Amino acid sequence: MKEITLKKTEKFQENYEKKPVQKALQRVIMNNTLQEIFEKQERKPLTQFYFSNEIKTLPVTNQKASGRCWLFAGLNVLRETIAKKHNLKSFELSQNYIAFWDKFEKINYFIESIDDFLECDQDDRTLQHILKQGIQDGGQWDMFVSLIEKYGIVPKEHMVETDSSGKTRFMNQIINVKLRQYAANARRQESREDLESLKEKTLEELYTFLSTNFGTPPKRFDFEYVDKDENYHIIKDLTPKAFYQDQIGDVLKDYISVINAPTKDKPYLKTYTVAYLGNVVGGRDIKYLNLPMKDLKALVLRQLLSNEIVWFGSDVARYGNRTSGFWDDQSFDYENMLEMSLHMSKEDELDYSQGAMNHAMVITAVNLDDGKPNRWKIENSWGDKNGEKGYFLASDSWFDRYVYQAVIHRKYMCQEYLDAWEEEPIILKPWDPMGSLAK
Repeated sequence: MKEITLKKTEKFQENYEKKPVQKALQRVIMNNTLQEIFEKQERKPLTQFYFSNEIKTLPVTNQKASGRCWLFAGLNVLRETIAKKHNLKSFELSQNYIAFWDKFEKINYFIESIDDFLECDQDDRTLQHILKQGIQDGGQWDMFVSLIEKYGIVPKEHMVETDSSGKTRFMNQIINVKLRQYAANARRQESREDLESLKEKTLEELYTFLSTNFGTPPKRFDFEYVDKDENYHIIKDLTPKAFYQDQIGDVLKDYISVINAPTKDKPYLKTYTVAYLGNVVGGRDIKYLNLPMKDLKALVLRQLLSNEIVWFGSDVARYGNRTSGFWDDQSFDYENMLEMSLHMSKEDELDYSQGAMNHAMVITAVNLDDGKPNRWKIENSWGDKNGEKGYFLASDSWFDRYVYQAVIHRKYMCQEYLDAWEEEPIILKPWDPMGSLAK
């Protein structure tokens, strides 16, 4: 390694004094936010909330200070079917109900995973990855499906939000302390009977902890509502699974998770899964079909233009204004202002830990110009204070760079894709960027 000499820093400072743009920028930044000064005003007309093809959807939801976007996005897809069926002006499914079971299933998934590492070295990389990850709020589409198929759904009023469900950070810390304690103790057990006893005790303690924080999941309930015409209705004595089957039906199995991962280790038209990624033991496996972006986008358009909204995952940490509610990589002039290159290809961003899916939302509209998309309307789950009453916009160029996943019904896919989907998935390592969780 080569040290930085004082002579070198003096040279850099001398050169800095000769850069008028940076000297001016230094003064501007004294009293202005760095990100805001990079925004290009001339792009404003191109980030308006007008769309040639739009599906009218319900008011946005609010995940608050939690990483449950993937659950919110999934339930936002399902609630549209129920609202349309019953002529409802507003309606939410209980995110807290699904989050409770997700937490409990993830706890069990962690505990069962440790069985594979009872005798390995303590610094085994996979064991350390599992321990460091612990359990989180985030998830993937297949994890959502596993929960819904096992536990069903309930209207929001039958398991409302609590302070803990909307502010999960400290609760997650407590759970992860307990799980790491379990891992340490499990590796010391001398018999299978003692290990199973430890598992049972840990599961019960954490079920109690979840119930205290989230409330108790309902087993039966009545579905009461007033429709747009002010007519009252009630459907009595439902179970969560019966409500799901009656209102939605067995359709989630027909949706396929398509990704765009343009890296050399992931050839297109192949399927992939990720080791030690999941929530429900015995549930649906994580599985992706990797396609070029133009093909993923064509499938999204096909589904959207057939009047069906699209669950998708992206990296929302790049090129966005959360107050205005848009993501557009052409609206921020970082490189000219800073006088240095920042561009990385999508492949390099994935390979070098610069990009990964971190947020799931729902696409509800697209604007087509000569048949080609130039902007997309997004139903977010950050409340209604920003954007267009909580709806956001993404430019098409941003879509290409930062969308990584979309969930498509198999009826919109060609036979070549369906045949590829049936192949046995290639198993990716637990720390692969395609194993990142939407939060």
